[in-house]
Amino acid sequence: MDAAEELVEHDTEELVPKRGAGSVVWRFFGFQKSDVDQTTILCKCCRAKILAKGGNTSNLLQHLSRKHVLEYQECIKLKSGNTGKAKEKSSQMSLKDAFAKGTYYDRKSKRWIEITNSITNHIAKDMVPLNTVEKEGFKQMIKTLDPRYEMPSRKYFSQVAIPNLYQKHRAKIETDLATVLHFAATTDMWSSRTMEPYLSLTVHFISDEWVLLSHCLQTSYFPDDHTGELLAAGLKEAFDSWGSEQKLVAITTDSGANIKKAIELNNWTRLQCFGHRLHLAIERGMKDDRIQRAVGVCKRIVSAFSYSWKKRRDLAIVQNDLGLPKHVLTTEMPTRWGSRQMMIKRVLEQERAISQVLKADKKSRHLVLSWQDVDVLEAVNKVLSPLQDFTDALSGEQYVSVSYLKPVLSLFNTSILAEEESDTQLTKDVKRNILAYLNEKNSDQVTDDLLDIASLLDPRFRTKYMDKEKVERVLSRAVEEIVPLMKAQQDTLSGAAGAADAEPVPPEEKRKKTLASFFKRQSTTSSSTLTLPEEERIRMELTVYLQTTEVDSDTDPLDWWRCHQTNFPRIAKLAQQYLCIPATSAPSERVFSTGGNIVTCHRAALKPDAVDRLVFLAKNL
Repeated sequence: MDAAEELVEHDTEELVPKRGAGSVVWRFFGFQKSDVDQTTILCKCCRAKILAKGGNTSNLLQHLSRKHVLEYQECIKLKSGNTGKAKEKSSQMSLKDAFAKGTYYDRKSKRWIEITNSITNHIAKDMVPLNTVEKEGFKQMIKTLDPRYEMPSRKYFSQVAIPNLYQKHRAKIETDLATVLHFAATTDMWSSRTMEPYLSLTVHFISDEWVLLSHCLQTSYFPDDHTGELLAAGLKEAFDSWGSEQKLVAITTDSGANIKKAIELNNWTRLQCFGHRLHLAIERGMKDDRIQRAVGVCKRIVSAFSYSWKKRRDLAIVQNDLGLPKHVLTTEMPTRWGSRQMMIKRVLEQERAISQVLKADKKSRHLVLSWQDVDVLEAVNKVLSPLQDFTDALSGEQYVSVSYLKPVLSLFNTSILAEEESDTQLTKDVKRNILAYLNEKNSDQVTDDLLDIASLLDPRFRTKYMDKEKVERVLSRAVEEIVPLMKAQQDTLSGAAGAADAEPVPPEEKRKKTLASFFKRQSTTSSSTLTLPEEERIRMELTVYLQTTEVDSDTDPLDWWRCHQTNFPRIAKLAQQYLCIPATSAPSERVFSTGGNIVTCHRAALKPDAVDRLVFLAKNL
């Protein structure tokens, strides 16, 4: 008899099971009732004592395999059945849960595919390099969670998993674009850190549930000269690859001469990015020698503190002594809208502390702001401060923004940039120059008509910010554009009805006419409204729409149309067409940031196709 086994003779007492036992092997072992602490393990078949430390069941299985073969085979079957259930349950867990619980995924039964897809989504969404799966730390983590799991190689993720995930989501977006009647777009050029040029393209549309959706369609490698003709051909090819050019309502771009020419060659409606336009207006408004000098001094001050840790240390001490906010100075970025105003605002906030630190150093005393410079900076800050909020508010993708442009321009002229008696002459000049540029650039016929129709379709504004002499012309244009929309809808319905008529319909059973049928009200709409021409019905709907109760300015126009589209079905179609247009090209520029996080200096060898797939997945997952 082995040392681990000791036979207990003449003991027929029924054994009690182990408390909290999880393994099926404990079905064949137990403890005497008198063994309260359950320290002595006994076999139910032969009453032998088995030694097992720390809950290890290896000795128990070994005893069954040597002494009780039938019981051992039954135990193995029970163990395999429980493992299959555990695997089936674990396959429904997320990657985070699986990592947290160390869930096992059997590669032979293809359970590992689900965890691989989770890792693929993690790589694509969080822009993690593909070689992460081959790093020792990641491998060690997987091995610690479950040594039986085999991690696929980087080659599998780059050549199989990522392309398959890309095709899956591309097919989904193609389906979404096929179901909508119209969409808007934004586009812009950008260069990676390796100076490789790319052309980004995003689309925006309103779904049938009145939700504004945005997708990044493409990030195309564009090594050719960026002429208007080549850009026009590249954009047209991009839309053709998605089969959706004819659904484009408008495309929002910057003010580059090449992109303007490209849109003109393709005969598309173009909307100038409001952010770029406001930035150019501010640049024009600040063309004054006094402003240029004061801003130049600000830049040198910020540069002096940026390159000297001693000055930053002394600034923190002085800020504490003067009770000023412990803010660092802000650097102006030429491509960042409003960064100049943020720099000026921070310098004015810390002006006392900055002067005290600079005066303590002979080499930097000349940078101390004079009272004339302070007056100029305060005048500029007064003009630019409210404009920053408008730029940020109009750069969103999840809400309607194009209908705000007309009210914002009106607000600039009547309130924000209106001259006040307390304004200095410099402040008045800056306001006047900014307004002159904005009004001039938004006065062209195409842009003005687009903004008028977008404002009309927003229930918060309608004709409130529209010139009275232009209201009738805008309404006539709305009628002209709604007619083909309704015709297209009728063609779709007639096609569906024709398909239904092709199927045999059983004859309706003739019912005996009841007395109540004589008292049913006859429909009055069929004889009065339905006989009117389509244009008249649209006119009537527009009249009722304009006379509805005024909507609060905080109301989401998409929520309003979701509730009222049954009352104004024709206008709702036009609202879906125009309210999806972005007011700025910020969506395309956000693609720049995503691309910059993917194409880093350490990932400069990424092929253009790989960049396109990774940016596409990072923006659309």
